[in-house]
Amino acid sequence: MHIHASAPTRIDLAGGTLDIWPLYLFHDGAQTLNAAISLRASCDLRSRSDRRLVIVSEDSEQRVEVDHWSQLREGHDLRLLGRILQYFRAEGIELTTRSDSPVGAGIAGSSALNIAVCGALNAWSGGHRTADEIFQIAMNVEAQAIDVPTGVQDYRPAYYGGISAVELGVNGVRRVALDVKPEELQSRLALAYTNASRNSGINNWDVTKRHIDGDAGVQLSFARIRDIAAAMRAALERCDWPEVGRQIGAEWENRKKLAPGVTTPEIDSMLGAARRAGAISGKVCGAGGGGCLFCFAEPGAIPAVRKALADSGARVLDFTIDAKGLLIKREAAV
Repeated sequence: MHIHASAPTRIDLAGGTLDIWPLYLFHDGAQTLNAAISLRASCDLRSRSDRRLVIVSEDSEQRVEVDHWSQLREGHDLRLLGRILQYFRAEGIELTTRSDSPVGAGIAGSSALNIAVCGALNAWSGGHRTADEIFQIAMNVEAQAIDVPTGVQDYRPAYYGGISAVELGVNGVRRVALDVKPEELQSRLALAYTNASRNSGINNWDVTKRHIDGDAGVQLSFARIRDIAAAMRAALERCDWPEVGRQIGAEWENRKKLAPGVTTPEIDSMLGAARRAGAISGKVCGAGGGGCLFCFAEPGAIPAVRKALADSGARVLDFTIDAKGLLIKREAAV
């Protein structure tokens, strides 16, 4: 048997980090806004004639081979993939993975790969798990692999695609598709890789701990980020693009107050160049400190913004907003 699966990464528009439990419980009405994009993570599962397990990461050029899933817990560099295979008690499988996303890009490449692999293994084992069960497995296994708590938002765009709000509250997590034409939003975005990887687990855990420890400045910034996400959602739903741009800028200004490492001189320089070229606003994707950034501008200014980002040292990335979410294709073994 051969199963191919892929899932999109995402641009987080507003509300990020609040999706980490229990932060959203301290801010009523918390939500995150995101758009799935066509830079996909993908995997191939192939049956083997023996019971051995093989993991091949084409991006890192690493290979792990063991006799039994119990050997995948530790002792190798592909911890996330090993943990997923261990959870599913896989046997006689070769798993090959690859991603369109740069390493440490902050656009949820690991979460997209997680969903692709969990989706493929679910199909392999009969396909009886619900979306919510897959989200729970993916989130908990990723936390085991990176040794810090993970958020809930990134698995939703990977699974469903499209432009959405992820509402967070006492009664659980709910994904709501937003009535926004993808081409309208896409035409106003420029995405670029800063050529510096980031570590979202460290940054997010630092601000989470500071919030719980009573840091009033962090608590205030998150309250404002909650309010900004609500205002941006309203602006998106009424297609008020200047207001969307203003709220992206406000989100970035408050996010920079969370921790000193959220921005860097290089990021500031790239965003400054983009603004001089006509961008209304911009922000780093994910926790910050590196990875990708995106800029928001009127469609006519986007070519100049892309050029300014490239001239300032960023790698401009081509993408479309991806409406398809998780895709799984099953083929008979040859």
